[in-house]
Amino acid sequence: MNRILLIEDKESLREMLKRALEENQFEVEEARDGIEAVHKLRSNKYLMILSDLRLPHVEGLELLRVAREADQENVMIFMTAFGSIEIAVEAIKNGAYDFLPKPVDIHYLLMVVKRVQQLQQMRNENMILKEEFSRRLGFPRIIGEDRAFRDVTLAIQKAAPTEATVLLSGESGTGKELFARAIHHLSHRQDAPFVAVNCAAIPETLLENELFGHEKGAFTGATQRKLGKLEMAAGGTVFLDEIGEMSQPLQAKLLRVLQEKTFERVGGTTSIHVDIRIIAATNRNLEQLVSTREFREDLYFRLSVFPIYIPPLRQRKKDIALLAEHFLEVFSRELKRGKMKLSEQAMNKLLRYSWPGNIRELQNCLERAVILCDRQVIEEQDILTTSPVVSGSIGDYLNLQAPLLEIRRHAAVEAEKCAIAKACNDNGQDLEKTAQALGISAKTLATKLKDK
Repeated sequence: MNRILLIEDKESLREMLKRALEENQFEVEEARDGIEAVHKLRSNKYLMILSDLRLPHVEGLELLRVAREADQENVMIFMTAFGSIEIAVEAIKNGAYDFLPKPVDIHYLLMVVKRVQQLQQMRNENMILKEEFSRRLGFPRIIGEDRAFRDVTLAIQKAAPTEATVLLSGESGTGKELFARAIHHLSHRQDAPFVAVNCAAIPETLLENELFGHEKGAFTGATQRKLGKLEMAAGGTVFLDEIGEMSQPLQAKLLRVLQEKTFERVGGTTSIHVDIRIIAATNRNLEQLVSTREFREDLYFRLSVFPIYIPPLRQRKKDIALLAEHFLEVFSRELKRGKMKLSEQAMNKLLRYSWPGNIRELQNCLERAVILCDRQVIEEQDILTTSPVVSGSIGDYLNLQAPLLEIRRHAAVEAEKCAIAKACNDNGQDLEKTAQALGISAKTLATKLKDK
């Protein structure tokens, strides 16, 4: 990109600068005052912005603020008369790249512009390299600055170089597979396969075959030998998601893999040695499942050599804005919607919501907003959530002027709605499992969902 926005109210100076820049193969777009400049900044992308510090209607510092809001990467250079040098220095403190004293030295201007061009080229090359690195490794970007998030990343960095079996626990949608991939790519197994298996998504009768493979003739239709996921991942990592859904017989076979690094294919008698690392994940309380004998205690202790708890999004409030901006940028680019942003009211709504579906729900919410919104600014009404926004102050959803008994009744109703929404997300919208988790019948749950 070599397009420059030139903002200058004096026509003679504007024409002279434009001519000099165009003679050096730069494309120049003009703005005669601050209002025209604001409109162009909000709808276009430039290599750099060259602007007079004092303009009609909109002052230079205000223009700098608009430019940075439109794109944090915008490079802005001010031209200023001798008497405004102090203001120009203030502009640099606020993010301007440089300032040029008037009368403008054309040779110095061209040197600065070419320096900016080289800087942008290096920035773009670094971005391409990072994206290529991520694409090749299949290592998605992990975003977060909250203290709870930093504790998770620190634990992952400690666990990754070891051979310890890792158990990732946390609610659905918190990104457990993402963290499992991070552990794999930070380990010495990074060049070997990473194989993910969702134990809840595969019927019990097929999961054994999926994991261990089968021999020819093991069952009707087994016309040839098939390798399972454990063999396919030789030397690498197997990620067992929703491990709490695995049946007891399969738990016994997995325990042997962890203890002896051996197994037999379905219908086979030969022991097969396998060199793999196991990372497991669950959104259920395995200790509780052990106490009710639904999960083997010995397997639980083998899996939880290095347990890592991934906090839900509602406990990572500082990261909601970061993730929202990231998803908005991704979907705006994918859907070719140009530069979109969230209004202050829309962002506040995101911050107040409890996100029972966690990061996955936030991602879906932003994608839906980009698709439905026909403006460049997403407003509060464009943010559609699956349950009431109740995570802020209690005054956000209750009439605190009402009688105490009425407040109590409404609070119970809202709490029940949130509990049902969270249980539905945690159990993949499965009616029977959700009802069991809530301690009610499926019929009662169906009635409550209908009333909701």
